[in-house]
Order: sequence, then C-alpha cells, then structure tokens
Amino acid sequence: MPLLFVLLLVLLGYGMTSGGFGRAFDFMADFRWEDVTTSTWLMAMGQSFFTLSLGMCCMMSYGAYVPSNASIPGTVAMIALISTGVALLVGLAIFPVVFVNGLEPGQGPGLMFVTLPLAFGHMPLGALFGFLFFPLVSFAAITSAISMTEPALAYLVEEYNAKRSRVAVTLGVVCWFIGLGTVLSFNVLSDFTVDRSRTIFAFIDHLTQNIMLPVGGLLIALFCAWRLPRRVVQSQLGIKREGPWWLWQSLIGIVAPLSVLTIMVLGLFPCLLNGSCTT
Repeated sequence: MPLLFVLLLVLLGYGMTSGGFGRAFDFMADFRWEDVTTSTWLMAMGQSFFTLSLGMCCMMSYGAYVPSNASIPGTVAMIALISTGVALLVGLAIFPVVFVNGLEPGQGPGLMFVTLPLAFGHMPLGALFGFLFFPLVSFAAITSAISMTEPALAYLVEEYNAKRSRVAVTLGVVCWFIGLGTVLSFNVLSDFTVDRSRTIFAFIDHLTQNIMLPVGGLLIALFCAWRLPRRVVQSQLGIKREGPWWLWQSLIGIVAPLSVLTIMVLGLFPCLLNGSCTT
C-alpha cells in the first residue's frame, strides 16, 4: 500500500505537468447547486458508505484487531481524512490526463483502465510504473475482498463448525463468478441487461452502493445506539458524561437513520417530491 501511494504521487506530478491540471481542478471544484438532485444525494451517500467501508461488516474484521488502548474516535477521524485525501489525489492525478487526451470524464471505473495506460505511455519509465501499478491495484482489491468475506466466513465456521479452508474457497469461488459477470458486462455481455436498462455491473453497483450499503449502515447505527449495552459503548468511545452520551445516542440512533432513510427513499423514488408517482 505505501508503494501504491508513492506511485499515486508520481502520477499526480505527471498530471501537474501535463497541461490539463487547471481544467481538472476546475472540473472537481466547480459546484452548481442546480445540478444537485435527490439522486445526487443518494449516489454521494452510497459512495461515502463504499469508500469508508460503512454498512458492510468488514469493519468488524478490522475492529477485532484494534488494540484496546486505541482511540476509536481518533481512528475514525484518521480513516475519514485519509480516505478523502487519497480520493482527491486520485482525481487530480487522473483527470488531467482525461482532459489532455480528450477523453470523457464520466466513464466511471473505466477511467483507471483507459487513462492510466495513456499516462504511463507518455511518462518517463512509464512501462516500469505501469508494470508496478496494476499488480499493486490487484493486490489492494484482493485484500479488500478478503476483509469483506471474513465476517461471512467467521459466521459459517463458528455457527456450523465448518472447515475454514473449505468455506474460504467456496466463498471465493462464488464471489469470483459474480465478479466475472461484472467484467463480461463491459464486453461480450454488454448488451445483456438485468432490469431492462442496467448491465450486470451497473445493476450490482446500484444494488450494493445505493441500497444494501445504506440499509446496512442504518441497521448497524440502530443496533449500536439501542441494542449494545451502554457501558460497552461508553467504554469503547471514552464517553464519561451524560451530555455527550445523549448527544451521541440521538445522532446515531435517530438523526443518522432518519437521514439515511429519507435520502434513500427520495433518491429511489424522486417522484415523491412532485407527487407524480403512480400506482
């Protein structure tokens, strides 16, 4: 991961000298309130849940290894800052190449496999950087997949006394086949749609990012606020006084779930705002 971050800084340096850095910065920083819709809020919420690993159980895997003397609020703040900072660096590294080569900035995940090869092709020692970059990205993806399957793996092993290696291989094969469908949706299955408009990749992306992650986050928030023993929460978060406790419980148990639910409903059913929904 440190080496991947170093390569990202190299790409950022190339982007700053490519001639499209100013346009990239304007593209990322320009804000037009009239373009913000309920769907925008839903996509932004889904992206924040995805990039911070909220609403999915992999944080339980990482949390199980956190030292007892670590500050959870401090760790959470560090994760949010680093995640946002790296996301901004990635944008400032990729979008200059997009504009210099006249590519479409709204390609989504395909940007990595379209623009970065172009960048490496024009950089000094680009072949070497490309040779290092994509295996490192693959390694990052694999380690993320391991953390995401660990909760299901641990549950099946402990609940049914199953053999860990067998369960791990089975889950890996299932995930691989599902992932294979998303890959093929960019080529041989590009004309195949799941719900008349979305390819396999688009459907899974929409289902997980805009529905499953927010619902998972909502349920986890309710569980932490109203089901976990108060002494456990106060001990882990370092809350000792009544005021901060009631503030935390109100935000996590009431404000956050209602906000997530409202954004989800209005994002999935924007017609509710203008009363144009039909039965």
